[in-house]
Amino acid sequence: MPSKNKTPKDSAKADSSKSGSGGKGKASSGSKKDKDDTSSGSSGKQLKPATAINSRHILCEKHSKKEEALTKLKEGAKFDDVAREFSEDKARQGGSLGWKTRGALDAAFEKAAYDLEPSTTNNPKYVEVKTAHGYHIIMVEGRR
Repeated sequence: MPSKNKTPKDSAKADSSKSGSGGKGKASSGSKKDKDDTSSGSSGKQLKPATAINSRHILCEKHSKKEEALTKLKEGAKFDDVAREFSEDKARQGGSLGWKTRGALDAAFEKAAYDLEPSTTNNPKYVEVKTAHGYHIIMVEGRR
């Protein structure tokens, strides 16, 4: 079993280096067995460069709580509902962070988020990342 102590840089690099999507089109940073199943959801095409993203996240202080949230998402729960239930930050509106420009977010969070293809809360494509704030599950709703 791979080490769970990946650096955010390694996690973001793994997310951007893989293409294609397994399962239900959801991306994962590769903690646990999903290492080779990581995806930005871009199906082999490059995303156009963006100067801002509209993102949502679920922030958990403990790895076990993040895993519970991931289980709910894998069972088909809506991202915003899971965020309201599990997220431990101030973004209580379903985890919405709103539009953020480059440089406004934690570097590891930003790298992972900008590499992620936009999706909807009903069928989210997400990525996991660990920062100094805790464990994040990130989805992007829009790019500009």
